[in-house]
Amino acid sequence: MALNISKFLVKFAEEASEHCSQLESGLLSLESESNLSATIDTIFRSAHTIKGTAKMLKLGPIAEVAHRMEDVLDDLRKDKLSFSKELSDLLLEGVDAIRALVAEVAASKPLIDVLPSICEKLELAVSVNKEPEIATETADTELMVVRSETLPDNRSLSGTDNNKDEKNAKSETASISDIVRIRGDKLDDLIKLMGEMIGQNYRKRQRIVELSDIVRLSAQNMNLLKMINEADTEDCKELALGTLALHNQLIQLQGSLRDDTAREDHLTSELQEHSLKMRMVPLSTIFDVFHRSVRDLARETGKEVDLKIDGGDTELDRKMIDQIGDSLLHMIRNAIDHGIETPDVRTLVGKNKHGTIYLRAYYDSGGVSIILQDDGAGISLDKIKEIALKRQVVSETTITKMTEREVMELIFMPGFSTSPIITDLSGRGVGMDVVRKSIVDHLKGSIQINTRTGKGTTFFLKVPVTLALSRMLLVSAGNHRFALPVQFIQEVLSIQSVEIVNVINKRAVRLREQIIPVEELQSLLRCPGAASHQQKEMLIVIVYSGIEKLGLIVDAILDEADMVIKPLPISLKELRLASGVIIDSNNAIVSVLNIGSLIKTAREVRPDPVSIMTTAQEKKQKKILVVDDSINTSELEKSILEAYGYSVDLADNGMAALEKINQRMYDAIITDVEMPHLDGFSLTMRLRQDERYREVPIIIVTSRARDEDKRRGIQLGANAYIVKGSFDQNNLIETVQNLIG
Repeated sequence: MALNISKFLVKFAEEASEHCSQLESGLLSLESESNLSATIDTIFRSAHTIKGTAKMLKLGPIAEVAHRMEDVLDDLRKDKLSFSKELSDLLLEGVDAIRALVAEVAASKPLIDVLPSICEKLELAVSVNKEPEIATETADTELMVVRSETLPDNRSLSGTDNNKDEKNAKSETASISDIVRIRGDKLDDLIKLMGEMIGQNYRKRQRIVELSDIVRLSAQNMNLLKMINEADTEDCKELALGTLALHNQLIQLQGSLRDDTAREDHLTSELQEHSLKMRMVPLSTIFDVFHRSVRDLARETGKEVDLKIDGGDTELDRKMIDQIGDSLLHMIRNAIDHGIETPDVRTLVGKNKHGTIYLRAYYDSGGVSIILQDDGAGISLDKIKEIALKRQVVSETTITKMTEREVMELIFMPGFSTSPIITDLSGRGVGMDVVRKSIVDHLKGSIQINTRTGKGTTFFLKVPVTLALSRMLLVSAGNHRFALPVQFIQEVLSIQSVEIVNVINKRAVRLREQIIPVEELQSLLRCPGAASHQQKEMLIVIVYSGIEKLGLIVDAILDEADMVIKPLPISLKELRLASGVIIDSNNAIVSVLNIGSLIKTAREVRPDPVSIMTTAQEKKQKKILVVDDSINTSELEKSILEAYGYSVDLADNGMAALEKINQRMYDAIITDVEMPHLDGFSLTMRLRQDERYREVPIIIVTSRARDEDKRRGIQLGANAYIVKGSFDQNNLIETVQNLIG
C-alpha cells in the first residue's frame, strides 16, 4: 500500500518553523560572537534536518534551499569561508525563503517545482575547493544512517554511539507521543465554558449566603415558638416539633451545601488553572523575533542598535500575544527611527556609538508589566506642541495650559507624527494611536510614557495575564455598583475625613510620604443624584496606571471575585470610562471601569478660575521651578501655585532642573532632597555657585525631618525648609509670597 505523506506535512511545517527560528537566532548571534564553531554546528544541524525531512516528503524546493545553506555552513565549519555580515544577510535570505515555502505547505498549497533565486546566490558563495559529489554522498549516507537508527528493530551500526542515539530517539519519540494537536477554536470554547463556570460558582456562593439568612430567620421563629409553647396546648407542641425538625434539616442542608461548594471551588480552581495554562505562551515567542527586526531596521537607518531582553519566560494568553507583538514592534520602530541617534551624533554628545533598547517583562499585581526603554534623544515636547499647532490638533490657548503629561498624550492621537518626512518606517502618523487602541481598548491595559531630553524614552505597559477571567473588586458609589480590575489597585484605606488635605478645589491624602490626589468616584462618573460625602470616615481605593496614582472615595466594598468580562455593545463602544461589563450574583449588569481613563478624568478636573482671577493677574509674571521625582507631589504643588497665579515648570531631578535653568530664569526654586542623578542638597549648592541664582529664593520640601538635615539645607543656601509630613498648602503659599511676593 502506498504511503500517504500528506498527514506528515503539518508536523513538518511546525518542526521546520522551529528550525528556521534556530537558524535565524544562531545567525544573529554569530554577528556578535567571537567563538563561532559551536553555533555554526548547531545551525548546520538545523539546515541538515530540514533538508533531510523535506527530501523524504518530496518537498524539492525546500530541500534544495536547505541543501545550499548546508553547503555554505559546512564551508564555514571547515574555514573555507569567512563569516561576514554580507554572508549572514545571504543566509538569512535563505531562512526567509524556507519560511515562505513552509507557509505554503502549512496552507496545503502545492509547491511549484522551481528553484528559488536564493539557491543560485548560495551556490556562488560556496568555496571552490568543495567537492560536491563526495560531500553530497556523505551527507546523504549520514542521513540514511540517522534515519535507520530511529527504527525500533534496527541494530547498532557503529558501536556505542549508535546505542546512545537510539536511546535519544526513543526519548524523543515518547515526548512527541505526549503531544496532542487541538484546534484553537475548540480551546477557546473550553476557556469560555470555564469562565462561565467560574461565574456560576460565584452566584452559587451567594445562594449559600441567602440560605444562611433563612437559617437565621428560622432560629428567630424557634425562639418565638418557645414563647408560644408556654400555652402547653397539643397543637402548639406539634407546631414546635415540626418547626424544630424543619430548622434542623435547614442546618444540615446548609452544611452539606457549604461542603459541596468548597469541594467544587477547589475543583473549579484547578480547572481554571489548567485550562488557562493550555493557552499561555511565553513572551519569548515574540521577543526573540525582535532581534532580527532591530538588526534590519538599524541597518536601514544607518544606526548601531543593541536589543537587550529580560523576562521572556513571562507567560501571557496566546490571544493577547499577537496584539502585544504588533504594538511593541511599532514602538521599537519609533525608537530606532526617531529616538536612537546615528553613531557620529552619539559620539559627539558623549554617548556610546551603539544605541541600546531594553525590553523587560515581569508579573506585577496579578498582571504583566512590560517596559520598553531606549537611550536615545528622547521626545521633544516643543516639537509635539509645534506639530499640534501646525495641524490644528489643539488651539494655542489650550496648549499653553496643558501639563507636560497632557502634551505627551498628543502623540497617541490618530494621524499625529513628528517625523519631517514620510518613509517606510515612519511619518504616516500610523502607529501610536493603534498602540493605545490595542493596549487600552482591546487588552484592557494601560500605557504610560516617561521621556528625558537627551537621555531617552521609556514606555510602561501593563496588561492582564488573560482576558478570559479577571479579578474584580465590586464597590458601590452613588447608589450604583461598579467593578474595578484588581491588577490596577494598590490598596484600600479607611481614613478620617480630617486626614484629607484640601488644595483649592482639589483634595489629596498623604500615604507613606506620598501625596495622592483624591476624587469621589460618584462625582467622576456623574452618578445621577449623587451627593458629596460628609461622613467622618471615608473608604478610599488607591488605584494606579503606570506611575500615576489616584484615590477613589467609595461608599462600600461589596465583594472580590474572578469574573468574566463581557464586551460593551457596539452602541456603547465609545464610552471612555467603561471597558466592559460583568454579571453579578443577582444577574445584574455591572460596569467595569477603565482605571487609566478615570485617572485622566480626575487630572482634568480644574479649580474654578473665577475665584482666583484677580490674584492670577497680579502674579502671572512670577515663574517657579518645582523639582521632585514624584509626579503626584510635583503636580500637586504645581496646582497649588498655579491656583494663586504663578507660572510653574516641573523637573524630575536635579540634573533636569539645571537644564531648565539654563533655558530660562526663574523667580524661585522649590526642590525635594532625595532624587536620582542629583539630589536637592547638591542642586542647592550648584545654584548658589551660579551668579544668576545666588539670590534667587530656594525652598526645600522634603520628607527628611531631622534637625541635621534642616541645618544642612539652610547652610547650603536654602531660604526655607518644609517637611512633607506636616505639609500644608497655606504654609507653602505664605512662604512663596513672603519670598517673591
